[in-house]
Amino acid sequence: MERTLTGPAPALRLPPGATDTQMHCYLPGFPGAPGALPVPEGDASPDAYRQVMGWLGIERVVVVQGNAHAADNANILAALADFGDIARGVGVISPDTPAAELARLHRGGIRGARLMNLPGGAVGLEALGPVDAMACDMGWSVNVQFDGGEILDRLPALEGIRARWILDHHGKFFAGAAPGDARIAAVKRLIDRGNCWFKMAGGYESSRSGAPDFADIGAVAREIIAHAPERVIWGTNWPHNLVKRAEDYPSDADLLDTVLGWAPDEATRRLILVDNPAALYGFGAD
Repeated sequence: MERTLTGPAPALRLPPGATDTQMHCYLPGFPGAPGALPVPEGDASPDAYRQVMGWLGIERVVVVQGNAHAADNANILAALADFGDIARGVGVISPDTPAAELARLHRGGIRGARLMNLPGGAVGLEALGPVDAMACDMGWSVNVQFDGGEILDRLPALEGIRARWILDHHGKFFAGAAPGDARIAAVKRLIDRGNCWFKMAGGYESSRSGAPDFADIGAVAREIIAHAPERVIWGTNWPHNLVKRAEDYPSDADLLDTVLGWAPDEATRRLILVDNPAALYGFGAD
Protein backbone atom coordinates (compact mmCIF):
# COMPACT_ATOMS: atom_id res chain seq x y z
CA MET A 1 0.00 0.00 0.00
CA GLU A 2 1.40 3.36 -1.08
CA ARG A 3 -0.65 6.23 0.24
CA THR A 4 -0.98 9.60 -1.46
CA LEU A 5 0.58 12.04 0.99
CA THR A 6 0.62 15.25 -1.03
CA GLY A 7 -0.85 16.82 -4.13
CA PRO A 8 -2.75 19.91 -5.28
CA ALA A 9 -3.90 22.00 -2.32
CA PRO A 10 -7.54 21.83 -1.22
CA ALA A 11 -9.79 24.60 -2.46
CA LEU A 12 -10.70 25.44 1.13
CA ARG A 13 -7.94 27.13 3.12
CA LEU A 14 -7.90 25.93 6.73
CA PRO A 15 -7.63 28.49 9.54
CA PRO A 16 -4.63 28.65 11.89
CA GLY A 17 -4.95 25.97 14.55
CA ALA A 18 -6.97 23.64 12.31
CA THR A 19 -7.31 20.27 14.03
CA ASP A 20 -7.74 16.77 12.66
CA THR A 21 -9.61 14.93 15.44
CA GLN A 22 -9.66 11.49 13.80
CA MET A 23 -6.57 9.74 12.53
CA HIS A 24 -4.52 6.66 13.34
CA CYS A 25 -0.77 6.26 13.39
CA TYR A 26 1.41 3.14 13.32
CA LEU A 27 5.05 3.19 14.32
CA PRO A 28 7.66 0.52 13.55
CA GLY A 29 8.32 -1.84 16.44
CA PHE A 30 4.72 -2.03 17.66
CA PRO A 31 3.18 -5.23 16.31
CA GLY A 32 -0.55 -5.81 16.36
CA ALA A 33 -2.21 -7.32 19.42
CA PRO A 34 -2.92 -11.06 19.33
CA GLY A 35 -6.31 -11.74 17.76
CA ALA A 36 -6.78 -8.11 16.68
CA LEU A 37 -7.11 -6.74 13.17
CA PRO A 38 -3.76 -6.57 11.34
CA VAL A 39 -1.60 -3.47 11.35
CA PRO A 40 -2.29 -1.66 8.05
CA GLU A 41 0.29 -2.15 5.34
CA GLY A 42 2.54 0.66 4.17
CA ASP A 43 3.87 3.77 5.87
CA ALA A 44 1.36 5.24 8.33
CA SER A 45 3.96 6.82 10.60
CA PRO A 46 4.08 10.32 12.12
CA ASP A 47 6.51 11.39 9.40
CA ALA A 48 4.10 10.25 6.68
CA TYR A 49 1.22 12.04 8.34
CA ARG A 50 3.25 15.25 8.67
CA GLN A 51 3.30 15.37 4.88
CA VAL A 52 -0.50 15.21 4.89
CA MET A 53 -0.62 17.98 7.47
CA GLY A 54 1.51 20.21 5.26
CA TRP A 55 -0.60 19.36 2.21
CA LEU A 56 -3.96 20.09 3.84
CA GLY A 57 -2.98 22.87 6.26
CA ILE A 58 -3.57 20.93 9.50
CA GLU A 59 -1.73 22.22 12.57
CA ARG A 60 -3.04 20.03 15.41
CA VAL A 61 -3.97 16.37 15.60
CA VAL A 62 -5.87 13.92 17.77
CA VAL A 63 -4.43 10.43 17.41
CA VAL A 64 -7.04 7.71 17.99
CA GLN A 65 -6.10 4.20 19.08
CA GLY A 66 -6.20 1.83 16.11
CA ASN A 67 -8.00 -1.49 16.36
CA ALA A 68 -4.80 -3.34 15.45
CA HIS A 69 -3.39 -2.59 18.90
CA ALA A 70 -6.60 -3.45 20.80
CA ALA A 71 -6.19 -2.26 24.40
CA ASP A 72 -2.39 -1.85 24.25
CA ASN A 73 -1.74 1.90 24.23
CA ALA A 74 2.05 1.67 23.73
CA ASN A 75 1.93 2.62 20.04
CA ILE A 76 -0.32 5.62 20.54
CA LEU A 77 1.81 6.93 23.40
CA ALA A 78 4.89 6.65 21.17
CA ALA A 79 3.05 8.55 18.43
CA LEU A 80 2.04 11.31 20.84
CA ALA A 81 5.63 11.64 22.06
CA ASP A 82 6.77 11.92 18.44
CA PHE A 83 4.23 14.64 17.59
CA GLY A 84 4.75 16.62 20.78
CA ASP A 85 2.55 19.51 21.91
CA ILE A 86 0.50 19.63 18.71
CA ALA A 87 -1.10 16.25 19.54
CA ARG A 88 -3.59 14.71 21.94
CA GLY A 89 -4.75 11.11 22.04
CA VAL A 90 -7.83 8.92 22.43
CA GLY A 91 -6.81 5.59 23.94
CA VAL A 92 -8.51 2.43 25.11
CA ILE A 93 -9.27 1.73 28.75
CA SER A 94 -11.42 -0.88 30.45
CA PRO A 95 -13.26 -1.02 33.78
CA ASP A 96 -10.22 -2.66 35.38
CA THR A 97 -7.63 -0.13 34.18
CA PRO A 98 -5.85 0.99 37.39
CA ALA A 99 -5.64 4.62 38.47
CA ALA A 100 -1.86 4.64 38.07
CA GLU A 101 -2.22 3.60 34.42
CA LEU A 102 -4.82 6.30 33.80
CA ALA A 103 -2.41 8.86 35.23
CA ARG A 104 0.39 7.55 33.00
CA LEU A 105 -1.84 7.80 29.93
CA HIS A 106 -2.82 11.35 30.86
CA ARG A 107 0.84 12.37 31.20
CA GLY A 108 1.42 10.89 27.76
CA GLY A 109 -1.24 13.11 26.17
CA ILE A 110 -4.32 10.88 26.25
CA ARG A 111 -7.46 12.96 26.70
CA GLY A 112 -10.18 10.53 25.66
CA ALA A 113 -11.33 6.91 25.76
CA ARG A 114 -12.58 4.95 22.76
CA LEU A 115 -15.61 2.64 22.85
CA MET A 116 -16.46 0.78 19.65
CA ASN A 117 -19.38 -1.60 19.26
CA LEU A 118 -18.36 -2.75 15.80
CA PRO A 119 -16.13 -5.60 14.58
CA GLY A 120 -12.56 -5.04 15.73
CA GLY A 121 -13.41 -2.76 18.64
CA ALA A 122 -11.35 -3.53 21.74
CA VAL A 123 -13.88 -2.32 24.33
CA GLY A 124 -17.58 -2.00 23.57
CA LEU A 125 -20.60 -0.23 24.99
CA GLU A 126 -21.02 -2.89 27.67
CA ALA A 127 -18.27 -0.95 29.48
CA LEU A 128 -19.87 2.47 28.98
CA GLY A 129 -20.84 3.05 32.62
CA PRO A 130 -17.42 2.40 34.19
CA VAL A 131 -15.47 4.02 31.36
CA ASP A 132 -17.69 7.10 31.51
CA ALA A 133 -17.05 7.41 35.25
CA MET A 134 -13.29 7.06 34.74
CA ALA A 135 -13.31 9.63 31.94
CA CYS A 136 -15.22 12.05 34.15
CA ASP A 137 -12.64 11.68 36.89
CA MET A 138 -9.80 12.30 34.43
CA GLY A 139 -11.48 15.21 32.63
CA TRP A 140 -11.47 13.19 29.41
CA SER A 141 -14.05 12.73 26.69
CA VAL A 142 -15.43 9.42 25.38
CA ASN A 143 -15.53 8.46 21.68
CA VAL A 144 -18.62 6.31 21.07
CA GLN A 145 -18.94 4.34 17.83
CA PHE A 146 -21.72 1.90 16.94
CA ASP A 147 -24.23 1.26 14.17
CA GLY A 148 -26.38 4.38 14.33
CA GLY A 149 -29.40 2.36 13.28
CA GLU A 150 -29.51 1.25 16.91
CA ILE A 151 -29.54 4.77 18.35
CA LEU A 152 -33.16 4.80 19.50
CA ASP A 153 -32.63 1.57 21.43
CA ARG A 154 -29.44 2.95 22.96
CA LEU A 155 -30.87 6.33 23.99
CA PRO A 156 -31.20 5.55 27.73
CA ALA A 157 -27.52 4.60 27.95
CA LEU A 158 -26.39 7.55 25.84
CA GLU A 159 -28.50 10.00 27.84
CA GLY A 160 -26.82 8.71 30.98
CA ILE A 161 -23.28 9.63 29.88
CA ARG A 162 -21.82 12.20 32.26
CA ALA A 163 -18.51 12.89 30.50
CA ARG A 164 -18.18 14.95 27.36
CA TRP A 165 -18.62 12.50 24.52
CA ILE A 166 -18.40 12.27 20.75
CA LEU A 167 -20.83 10.46 18.46
CA ASP A 168 -18.22 9.10 16.09
CA HIS A 169 -18.01 8.74 12.30
CA HIS A 170 -21.19 10.64 11.36
CA GLY A 171 -23.16 8.23 13.58
CA LYS A 172 -22.35 5.27 11.29
CA PHE A 173 -25.93 4.99 9.99
CA PHE A 174 -25.26 1.90 7.90
CA ALA A 175 -28.93 1.49 6.98
CA GLY A 176 -29.19 5.13 5.98
CA ALA A 177 -30.60 8.18 7.77
CA ALA A 178 -32.01 11.46 6.56
CA PRO A 179 -32.81 14.86 8.05
CA GLY A 180 -36.15 14.80 9.80
CA ASP A 181 -36.27 11.15 10.72
CA ALA A 182 -36.45 9.96 14.31
CA ARG A 183 -32.81 8.92 14.51
CA ILE A 184 -31.50 12.33 13.49
CA ALA A 185 -33.97 13.99 15.85
CA ALA A 186 -32.47 11.79 18.58
CA VAL A 187 -28.95 12.98 17.70
CA LYS A 188 -30.11 16.58 18.05
CA ARG A 189 -31.66 15.87 21.44
CA LEU A 190 -28.44 14.26 22.62
CA ILE A 191 -26.45 17.27 21.46
CA ASP A 192 -28.88 19.60 23.22
CA ARG A 193 -28.07 17.92 26.54
CA GLY A 194 -24.81 19.88 26.44
CA ASN A 195 -22.12 17.19 26.56
CA CYS A 196 -22.38 15.52 23.12
CA TRP A 197 -20.37 16.36 20.01
CA PHE A 198 -20.82 15.06 16.45
CA LYS A 199 -17.69 14.01 14.56
CA MET A 200 -17.53 14.29 10.79
CA ALA A 201 -15.01 11.63 9.76
CA GLY A 202 -15.02 8.51 7.61
CA GLY A 203 -18.45 9.17 6.17
CA TYR A 204 -17.53 7.11 3.11
CA GLU A 205 -17.66 4.01 5.34
CA SER A 206 -21.42 4.27 5.79
CA SER A 207 -22.54 6.32 2.77
CA ARG A 208 -25.06 4.54 0.60
CA SER A 209 -25.04 7.14 -2.19
CA GLY A 210 -21.24 7.04 -2.45
CA ALA A 211 -18.49 9.18 -3.95
CA PRO A 212 -17.78 11.83 -4.89
CA ASP A 213 -20.46 13.78 -3.03
CA PHE A 214 -21.62 11.34 -0.32
CA ALA A 215 -24.91 13.19 -0.57
CA ASP A 216 -26.70 11.14 2.09
CA ILE A 217 -23.99 11.77 4.67
CA GLY A 218 -23.79 15.41 3.64
CA ALA A 219 -27.51 16.01 4.11
CA VAL A 220 -27.34 14.83 7.73
CA ALA A 221 -24.12 16.73 8.39
CA ARG A 222 -25.63 19.97 7.13
CA GLU A 223 -28.63 19.41 9.39
CA ILE A 224 -26.44 18.88 12.46
CA ILE A 225 -24.17 21.83 11.62
CA ALA A 226 -27.16 24.13 11.23
CA HIS A 227 -28.55 22.90 14.54
CA ALA A 228 -25.41 23.17 16.67
CA PRO A 229 -22.17 24.23 14.95
CA GLU A 230 -20.52 24.52 18.35
CA ARG A 231 -20.92 20.75 18.77
CA VAL A 232 -19.30 19.54 15.54
CA ILE A 233 -15.69 18.42 14.93
CA TRP A 234 -13.87 17.01 11.89
CA GLY A 235 -11.26 14.40 11.08
CA THR A 236 -9.50 12.98 8.05
CA ASN A 237 -9.79 9.33 9.14
CA TRP A 238 -6.24 8.94 7.82
CA PRO A 239 -4.72 6.48 6.86
CA HIS A 240 -8.09 5.12 5.65
CA ASN A 241 -7.56 1.65 7.06
CA LEU A 242 -10.44 -0.02 5.22
CA VAL A 243 -8.85 0.81 1.84
CA LYS A 244 -6.72 -2.13 0.75
CA ARG A 245 -5.51 -1.08 -2.72
CA ALA A 246 -3.58 2.02 -3.76
CA GLU A 247 -5.88 2.55 -6.75
CA ASP A 248 -8.86 2.84 -4.38
CA TYR A 249 -7.15 5.29 -2.03
CA PRO A 250 -9.15 8.52 -1.62
CA SER A 251 -7.81 12.01 -2.16
CA ASP A 252 -7.59 13.65 1.26
CA ALA A 253 -7.82 17.08 -0.37
CA ASP A 254 -11.03 16.16 -2.18
CA LEU A 255 -12.51 14.66 0.99
CA LEU A 256 -11.63 17.82 2.92
CA ASP A 257 -13.29 20.06 0.35
CA THR A 258 -16.40 17.88 0.25
CA VAL A 259 -16.91 17.46 4.00
CA LEU A 260 -15.93 20.95 5.12
CA GLY A 261 -17.95 22.34 2.22
CA TRP A 262 -21.01 21.22 4.17
CA ALA A 263 -20.29 24.08 6.61
CA PRO A 264 -21.85 27.31 5.33
CA ASP A 265 -19.04 29.80 5.97
CA GLU A 266 -15.55 30.44 7.34
CA ALA A 267 -16.79 31.31 10.83
CA THR A 268 -18.54 27.94 11.12
CA ARG A 269 -15.51 26.11 9.80
CA ARG A 270 -13.36 27.84 12.41
CA LEU A 271 -15.67 26.55 15.14
CA ILE A 272 -15.48 23.01 13.74
CA LEU A 273 -11.74 23.03 13.08
CA VAL A 274 -10.28 25.15 15.88
CA ASP A 275 -12.52 26.21 18.74
CA ASN A 276 -14.50 23.01 19.30
CA PRO A 277 -11.49 20.63 19.33
CA ALA A 278 -9.52 23.04 21.50
CA ALA A 279 -12.29 22.94 24.09
CA LEU A 280 -12.61 19.15 23.91
CA TYR A 281 -8.95 18.21 23.96
CA GLY A 282 -7.26 21.06 25.80
CA PHE A 283 -5.18 22.54 23.01
CA GLY A 284 -3.69 25.79 24.21
CA ALA A 285 -4.18 24.86 27.86
CA ASP A 286 -1.28 24.60 30.28
